[in-house]
Amino acid sequence: QVRLVESGGGLVQAGGSLRLSCAASGLTGNYALGWFRQAPGKEREFVAQISASDGATLYAHSVKGRFTISRDNAKSTVWLQMNSLKPEDTAIYYCAAATSIWSYGQGTQVIVST
Repeated sequence: QVRLVESGGGLVQAGGSLRLSCAASGLTGNYALGWFRQAPGKEREFVAQISASDGATLYAHSVKGRFTISRDNAKSTVWLQMNSLKPEDTAIYYCAAATSIWSYGQGTQVIVST
């Protein structure tokens, strides 16, 4: 059973930075890992993903250039470095594994104040 545990969320002022971490367990193969987020009153949206094989990354347009996703396959860990945060980045951030469908963790809250 896939288990994804996020940490690192919190309250930060606009322009600040946060680093989210996700520890993955129960993965029986090499899967792409990613981050999604859900803002209040909105649907969950894709943020970033990173492949297991070559580390290729993909970002949502809204975060490209500000967020960086990285992973350590040996530690089954993925990070999301978030810089130049904006109030519109406020959301619950979910770690995800690309198994047959995306599997999600419980999420970590990020609040960006003005």
